Amino acid sequence: MVTATITNNGQITIPKTVRDSLRLRSGDRVEFLVHGHDEAVLRPITKSVHEVFGKLHKPNGPRRTLTEMNQAIARRMRNRKR
Repeated sequence: MVTATITNNGQITIPKTVRDSLRLRSGDRVEFLVHGHDEAVLRPITKSVHEVFGKLHKPNGPRRTLTEMNQAIARRMRNRKR
């Protein structure tokens, strides 16, 4: 179990193991889902298309086929589960 301490200002630092597990980076947003009076879930908020539009495009980069892109996605997903 990973724990953290709330400061006098009501702030908390999310432990590195949790940030790594949820793939959180500086500036990412999270939401808290409160269940009853004794439980809350922290969940990353996924980015909208507008926030990531154009970040993958490299004008002078090599062209990739659909098969190459699918293979790269499959490799990345396999590595994520580890």
